[in-house]
Amino acid sequence: MSKLGQGRGRTAWGEGEATVSPAGKKGVLIGGALAVVAIVVAAVVLLNGGGSTAASPGTETVAEPGDPTSAARTYLLAFAGKDPDAASKATDAPTDASSALQDAWATLRPKELTAKLGDVGAAQGDKATAAYTITWNLGPNRSWTYTGSLGLVQAQGKWRVHWAPTVLHPKLEAGQRLAIASSDLPAVVDRDGKPVVVSGSGGLKLADDEVFPLLRSALTGHGQASQAFAVERVDATGKSLETLFGNPEGDHKPAVTGLSVATQNAAQAAVDGYRGKAVLVAVQPSSGDLLAVAQNASVTNAASAFSGQYAPGSTFKIVTATAALEAGLVTPDSSVPCPLTDRIGTRTLSNEGFDLGTTTVHKAFAKSCNTTFGRLASQLPADGLAKAATQFGLNADFAIEGLSTELGRVDPAANADEQVEDGIGQGKVQVSPMGAAVLAATAASGRAVVPRLWEGGTKVNTGYQPPSGSVLSALRGMMREVVTGGTATGLSHSGPVFGKTGTAQFGDGAEAHGWFVGYRGDLAFAVFLEGANDSKPAVSLGAKFLDAL
Repeated sequence: MSKLGQGRGRTAWGEGEATVSPAGKKGVLIGGALAVVAIVVAAVVLLNGGGSTAASPGTETVAEPGDPTSAARTYLLAFAGKDPDAASKATDAPTDASSALQDAWATLRPKELTAKLGDVGAAQGDKATAAYTITWNLGPNRSWTYTGSLGLVQAQGKWRVHWAPTVLHPKLEAGQRLAIASSDLPAVVDRDGKPVVVSGSGGLKLADDEVFPLLRSALTGHGQASQAFAVERVDATGKSLETLFGNPEGDHKPAVTGLSVATQNAAQAAVDGYRGKAVLVAVQPSSGDLLAVAQNASVTNAASAFSGQYAPGSTFKIVTATAALEAGLVTPDSSVPCPLTDRIGTRTLSNEGFDLGTTTVHKAFAKSCNTTFGRLASQLPADGLAKAATQFGLNADFAIEGLSTELGRVDPAANADEQVEDGIGQGKVQVSPMGAAVLAATAASGRAVVPRLWEGGTKVNTGYQPPSGSVLSALRGMMREVVTGGTATGLSHSGPVFGKTGTAQFGDGAEAHGWFVGYRGDLAFAVFLEGANDSKPAVSLGAKFLDAL
């Protein structure tokens, strides 16, 4: 029966002590804080079948195992010390063992290794077996422990570990090896399950830097890092056969946002194809989910889409028409004047080179007649437009998790002249592209739309109630005519689109913004072109966006 004298030595991981119970019993702990290896930089404990001897630093000691226990112990000591030369020499196939061990150590890169010798069976002629327990410390919260068995053989009076893949791990077979499965796992996915934020060694990041760049902070701030790590048994081609430790799928399910990668890609491609400053915001009317937010590189205000405040121009006629219908001033079929110019109070309004004479409200809406809607606005109460705008969410206040937004600002007119100007989306009326998309979503759904990135992720500070169903039904008919025979016929081949164009002067009036606000099915959107001087490019951009979906 071999014995091990007790001693203390410094290993690669600090000071430790090795103790051995009588042969055939469990209890030899090797490696880690208790590792003692055959080649050290300080004092060593020699395993030579009995007693202990101290060696000076750097001394190499090779013991010839005279029994199965010593052979198993010698191998495990060298294994725990990541000593390929000593470990391989302790086997009957040094070349194969050295190659396999070095590959495993290089692949798993353990912070620490421990090995424990268990029961050693009585020798049956020139063969024996020994149980072992191996623990790999692969990083924080990654301690992998398993048990196996060593085959031991005797040749010419010397015992060696019979080398086989099972010496490294009990499930390994010929031609197989250990491998790490570690990859970027989704921390946030879109409504279709496509990765939006991934968790990797560098932390949380967008899966694609070109998708949702304006929402980087909001998305990565909501995601949770996932421990995507596993040790796998793989074949010669690298194909995974079995997960031995860890979880290659991560330790939790990704968060789900209502955003759509497909919609975002279509929106981004549309704005990137425009030479000027372009913004597009898309919202799902049925849920309030923000589907896409895109700005091109020409836009200098990073918050333009969410909180930029701009005159909405004739898109605001959606609100003016609603107020006039609710007040009972007109119906869609009412006859109204649409002269080229009209002096209302002290303000003179003009159309863009057209005169419809006496026409209907729905045709004046489709052709965007300023003189018609300026006069209708003048007949409303001072707070008429503000109340109607509130019914479309333009005065609502939402705290959307991760975002700072301002949908718009529509106050009661201070005087009659201001009311006329507000009626055609000039004056002091202000709307953001996000607010315009919510307006369109309200018209589409007939419900108060709460914009959100996450389910339950928006706090309603100031809510709103939408217009009545009858008023919205009439309004939708007029919005459809804008596309079929009005100012947005460029969208007539993009499906059943409803909407309103707008051109809004700003500054000294020399320049104007271009707008299109509308919806198709369960997709509402707003296109804003800063300084475009015309709404036609916004219509074209909207068509490009929809046609890509």
